[in-house]
Amino acid sequence: MSFEELLEQVGGFGPFQLRNVALLALPRVLLPLHFLLPIFLAAVPAHRCALPGAPANFSHQDAWLEAYIPREPDGTLSSCLRFAYPQALPNTTLGEERQSRGELEDEPATVPCSQGWEYDHSEFSSTTATEWDLVCEQKGLNRAASTFFFAGVLVGAVAFGYLSDRFGRRRLLLVAYVSTLVLGLASAASVSYVMFAITRTLTGSALAGFTIIVMPLELEWLDVEHRTVAGVLSSTFWTGGVMLLALVGYLIRDWRWLLLAVTLPCAPGILSLWWVPESARWLLTQGRVKEAHRYLLHCARLNGRPVCEDSLSQEAVSKVAAEERVVRRPSYLDLFRTPRLRHISLCCMVVWFGVNFSYYGLSLDVSGLGLNVYQTQLLFGAVELPFKLLVYLSVRHAGRRLTQAGTLLGTALALGTRLLVSSDMKSWSTVLAVMGKGFSEAAFTTVYLFTSELYPTVLRQTGMGLTALVGRLGGSLAPLAALLDGVWLSLPKLAYGGIALLAAGTALLLPETRQAQLPETIQDVERKSAPTSLQEEEMPMKQVQN
Repeated sequence: MSFEELLEQVGGFGPFQLRNVALLALPRVLLPLHFLLPIFLAAVPAHRCALPGAPANFSHQDAWLEAYIPREPDGTLSSCLRFAYPQALPNTTLGEERQSRGELEDEPATVPCSQGWEYDHSEFSSTTATEWDLVCEQKGLNRAASTFFFAGVLVGAVAFGYLSDRFGRRRLLLVAYVSTLVLGLASAASVSYVMFAITRTLTGSALAGFTIIVMPLELEWLDVEHRTVAGVLSSTFWTGGVMLLALVGYLIRDWRWLLLAVTLPCAPGILSLWWVPESARWLLTQGRVKEAHRYLLHCARLNGRPVCEDSLSQEAVSKVAAEERVVRRPSYLDLFRTPRLRHISLCCMVVWFGVNFSYYGLSLDVSGLGLNVYQTQLLFGAVELPFKLLVYLSVRHAGRRLTQAGTLLGTALALGTRLLVSSDMKSWSTVLAVMGKGFSEAAFTTVYLFTSELYPTVLRQTGMGLTALVGRLGGSLAPLAALLDGVWLSLPKLAYGGIALLAAGTALLLPETRQAQLPETIQDVERKSAPTSLQEEEMPMKQVQN
């Protein structure tokens, strides 16, 4: 008897699984609230050099400011420079005196802002950029904060992937909740940029636990038929979080209170773990039969399935555990020891990098679309819903592999076409940006489901950890890639689209998993690539061993 047969007896999709999906919805909502938080947290409002004796009104003193601040080629006042000496205004005594000395003939000298900056607080009362003057020469530090955060997610993905295969999904989910709550509160109380950067990096490491644990913990309780609908349903909670961030950001304009607002929901999340079940598949691979038997009985009871004592006795479950028990602890090296797993791991790493790099490149760039930041964020969230429906239909009929490749190709085409649209055609640019965001989210939804089905139970969390590590590397590089616009304005979009195209081609090299049972062991994965004759020889041998 296999675990799939056990799951069929207790119910592979019912109230037990739906409750599990609902309980694990909170981490999915929290992830975009933190991952996309820099859109509001690190926003850079309009600013100019602080001037002694400057009028309080920021926007209606252009005539006075012209004596102190130069204009950019586009006619706007400079954000980062001021005149070394006040310039004469027309028809003033100072102007006549300086003209008599011949000073108006020369190009006026400019200097950086030595006394800080004045910020426009009409849209944001406070951001990290205004808190620590992360503008002009220091603007790289503002982008770097996002890179540090995703670097933390990268490291956390490795740690949580390995530890959850070693110590269990549920226990590490508790660690992720508690760590996120404590570190999020510390970030909100930061007194310096260095403290903020360190605590946000560690928060990213803690949040990685949500990205690694939640999807496999759901899938390992689901039968083959309902994995797709549950996976897409769960991903809609991410979309809800994206749209919720637009509302929360609109209502809370101070970065410290905003960070508190997206962190405090971890407290009820910790309490909800009382009802979250451990993965029975994982328990059986560890030989913990009694616990797995208890969870299976609880599943049958909630699903209203009458189970035969013989078929679901502890002895019957022990036989399943004997087939699936792990002889030694999982290792990241196991992902590369055998040919098929090595092929899967290398391809998944490229795909995850492309998905993350293009998604966060599009998501964190909300400028130049003719909308304010709140409208853009809400639109980017709303467009994800129809694309999730597209994913649901596509993975059921076209399969996981073609859906993954197609959504990445759509992202690349949207980005490439946007490069060809002139800056005057803002409406078309907005449409293409929204289409690219929708396709990139569809690729993200697919990659979680696809990767979870490719790896065996004994290495599923380890494999997810490795691929998520590479993916978060892409996410951490996406904010820095935006700085390439200083070299060429279109270079960031070209980079996002090119990497997405490479990932689309790589996805076609992966095996299809539609309607396939989840592999339990490394042998299950390798057996799929073995010749049919060898598989037929192994079948009777396995029956003899049983």
